[in-house]
Amino acid sequence: MPISDTASGSLRAATAMTLLGCSTGATAALTDYPLLGGQAARYLLAALILVPIALRAGRLTPRLSASELGRLVVLAGTGLFAFNVLLVQALRDTDPAAVGSVVGCTPLLLTVLGPLLERRRPRLRLVAAAGVVVAGAAVTQGFSSGGPAGFAYALGTLACEAAFSLVALPLLPRLGPVRVSAYVTVLAVPMFALAGLAVDGSALLRRPSGAELGALLYLGTVLTVIAFLLWYAALGRLGAERAGLFAGLIPVTAALSGAAVGAGALHPGELLGTLLVGLGVCLGVAPGVTASRGLPGRRRPAAAADRRRPVPSAGPGTP
Repeated sequence: MPISDTASGSLRAATAMTLLGCSTGATAALTDYPLLGGQAARYLLAALILVPIALRAGRLTPRLSASELGRLVVLAGTGLFAFNVLLVQALRDTDPAAVGSVVGCTPLLLTVLGPLLERRRPRLRLVAAAGVVVAGAAVTQGFSSGGPAGFAYALGTLACEAAFSLVALPLLPRLGPVRVSAYVTVLAVPMFALAGLAVDGSALLRRPSGAELGALLYLGTVLTVIAFLLWYAALGRLGAERAGLFAGLIPVTAALSGAAVGAGALHPGELLGTLLVGLGVCLGVAPGVTASRGLPGRRRPAAAADRRRPVPSAGPGTP
């Protein structure tokens, strides 16, 4: 029995955000590894996997236009490069709880900006659902204080997180999740490599320890290849408004995964936040709320070819 676009998109979005939330352990293992060089290696590994998969779809007809290429460069520069740099700077100037509370506003931002970019009015029900998700994420993450510089960096991180979805939306109907993911990972490699050479010089890369190598492999394959594909496939099915609600799962799954591996105990606030996030997501994806008209593009050849191919990650695709 075939499942609906809503169910399929919800499953993909939830899986992608769960993988992102569970990546905190891998990220922590790279604390002492050169940031820019590590990210360059991560996206190079992802590109080596994604490009051959994209090539299996055949030649893109017509070829990539200048506007599409420009949008892909902006997507890689904001959603991948600037996001990681600003996130690290934010964490240096304030604590993770404050940063998480700001970035946790992503669902609300997508719910409002998504329709406005399509010249539509935001739907009250989805805005309310996003508000519940944001409240749940804030309760889970905890409230904290930080300096103005850290707050500014956190706002920049929030903007880049939203750009990762909003800038990609017009590209997905023609290019499909696989091509978009392949293009942006390829473009991100020189961005991180050149910045790393300018900042770290010869210390751009070093031989990783066993734990660091495992973390790089996880980030490059699971978090980038799989999560990117899942997330972009979810965007095409749900639209930014509803898919964005699932970003509230990031702090929830981070807390749950930490408790599961013994890195910390669950607190009542985290459990309450989990319930609020779940309530908000259910409110947003419940029957009666449909995706925006122009997004899915499900009849277009490129996107359809991406979904037909037996890609291991079709079952995520990020963060």
